[in-house]
Amino acid sequence: MLRLFLCILALTSVGACASGTRSSEVSKSQPPALPDMRPGDVVRLKIWREPDLSGEFVIDETGTVTFPKIGDYAVANESSESLKAKIVRAYQVYLLNPSIEIAVLRRVNIMGAVRNPGLYPVDATTTIADAVAVAGGATPVGDLDRIELVRNGRRLSVRLSQGTRITDSAIQSGDQVFVPERSWVSRNAGVVAALITAFVTIAITATRTR
Repeated sequence: MLRLFLCILALTSVGACASGTRSSEVSKSQPPALPDMRPGDVVRLKIWREPDLSGEFVIDETGTVTFPKIGDYAVANESSESLKAKIVRAYQVYLLNPSIEIAVLRRVNIMGAVRNPGLYPVDATTTIADAVAVAGGATPVGDLDRIELVRNGRRLSVRLSQGTRITDSAIQSGDQVFVPERSWVSRNAGVVAALITAFVTIAITATRTR
């Protein structure tokens, strides 16, 4: 009985330590980086006062995206800043001093213990935690410290912390970000605490009666 109590106590301690370590990782600031563009990604184009030219445009399997008026652009592995410079120059033929914003979106399936699972276009400069928030956030039983990456039905051996930016991770458009459920021990901390108290009381009583 005492051995069982020690095992439960060890599991609880390990979970708390791991959670504390991961929380500290989330608080670390991420280095700036520009997202590159890959087939399956979406380029969100916003031109001020030009709704007909603005929109979200998918990069096809050849790495090409088609914009209104200016046509096709090969953008595979190109940064958003370099693409923006090209687009501004191209639209200057039609517009006077166009004000242009672009964002690179990954189309990601956010599944598991989240409130609104589904396929979402997620800004590649945001974090894993932000991506999960797009799906309504984790459910009460969701474990954000053990997020998994699934590609073509296979779980990849990569670590995804909440603070990791999508552009700095292995996530590609079409991948699945899976939030697993927390373990029984972490979901029933009150029950575990009560069991520990009961085992301690029983052990002390048994020792005194010997």
